[in-house]
Amino acid sequence: MKKGALKFAVVALAFLLVLTGCGSKKGAEGTGSGETVTLQVYQIGDAPKNIKELTDKINTISEKEIGVKVNFTYIGWGDYDQKMSVMVTAGDEFDIAFAQNYTVNAQKGAYADLTELAKTHAKEFFDSVDPIYYDGNVVNGKLYGFPVNGNVFAAQMLSFNGELLDKYNLDISNVKTYADAEPMLQTIKDNEQQTVPFAIGKTFKANLGNFDYILGDALPFAVNIDGDQTQIINPFETEAGMQRLRELHDLYNKGLIPTDAATNDTSYDLNNNTWFMRQETQGAADYGDNLLTQVAGKKIVSRPLNNNLKSTAQAQMANFVVAQNSKNKEAAVKWLNLLNTNAEMMNTLVYGIEGESWEKVGDKHLKFLDGYKEGFHMAAWNTGNSELLLQPENVTTEMIEKREADTKAATVSPILGFNFVTDSVKTEISNVTNVVDEYYAVLHTGTVNPDEVVPTFIAKLKEAGYETIQKEMQKQFDEFSKKA
Repeated sequence: MKKGALKFAVVALAFLLVLTGCGSKKGAEGTGSGETVTLQVYQIGDAPKNIKELTDKINTISEKEIGVKVNFTYIGWGDYDQKMSVMVTAGDEFDIAFAQNYTVNAQKGAYADLTELAKTHAKEFFDSVDPIYYDGNVVNGKLYGFPVNGNVFAAQMLSFNGELLDKYNLDISNVKTYADAEPMLQTIKDNEQQTVPFAIGKTFKANLGNFDYILGDALPFAVNIDGDQTQIINPFETEAGMQRLRELHDLYNKGLIPTDAATNDTSYDLNNNTWFMRQETQGAADYGDNLLTQVAGKKIVSRPLNNNLKSTAQAQMANFVVAQNSKNKEAAVKWLNLLNTNAEMMNTLVYGIEGESWEKVGDKHLKFLDGYKEGFHMAAWNTGNSELLLQPENVTTEMIEKREADTKAATVSPILGFNFVTDSVKTEISNVTNVVDEYYAVLHTGTVNPDEVVPTFIAKLKEAGYETIQKEMQKQFDEFSKKA
């Protein structure tokens, strides 16, 4: 390891050790003893500006119900993976964290086995949700993640700022690819100097086609939903994947993607006009563009890049995990179950303080008040059970019926429930991950010419052991398919 990298790792580890030091209190498992347990919860992204008020509100409920309170520590989008990786590698003691690289880290023994704890302390939640959320998170026969019940199916979208669409009378009805959006992006570049045409940054993952990924989109092992669904392939070795990368590179060369996209971690808040087009994942619980429009405070209009898919990726879209070394495993699972079965807690975190940000209308709906603002609440997708949320007044019966119909019609991925056991190829996965870290940002953001760089990328993947992983993965997938 280079001195600079070593110094960064030491500093990052020290920082995180300080954070974890303010977490759980002694006697935490004894939630029936009368002593309040305080859990440390690590979350990805930017903390709500009113995080203390939100936390105090839900802590009043959870302390009364189960004798547990929480502190939230937020780590930014651009730093979360690195800092959680340091924590996991060091075997740090933490209570609850938004999962990073879930399957791989679960197999490393970094996360607590929640199988029996879930049966005892979270039966209410798991009995209430689609089996995809349990089956899709079982690794080697054990449950390590507590899933967020959000979108059972999803598709990736190109989402557009409705105010700017209307201002320039732009028609996106025929947009199906990145290239199709070029004329609209150019209009924005020519006329809106303070607005980024296609708002992406270093964590952006290009949609390479209708693929479902074995280890998440952080590593290039996938099945082609539009092709031979029995084979594990590298999307970068397909014409569909290369075409999408070429489209992005063309947009980049024309100045329609930020020149620093491969290194920037700008958030491009939904509720302002710093962006025109962005890539979003939408599913059943979003009611089309309704959720994005609600969060943005203005009209958002989207076009799909691929088909609705029920997948392991959706089951694992947002998991919370408990550290193997946590002294508060039981309390953590009790709190996660309460959060995901208590409507008041969920509505408070996702919408803000009742009476300030929103008010209830009837039994199932709410009305937003002037106090409802972006940055003063959490996001539903990585907080908890969306089924507990009140719906905005504009969510109609017809919209709910369409959601149910779309859920039934969604394609089921052939790898749903398949979790690759990495024991025999851990070294190769680590080596491949290093290669991916070197190339993904520049390729996915269109910064480099894929026809020049992808061949080198693939060669380095193979040198790192890609084909060894692929062979073992194919063997396990074949065995899985026979049993399905």
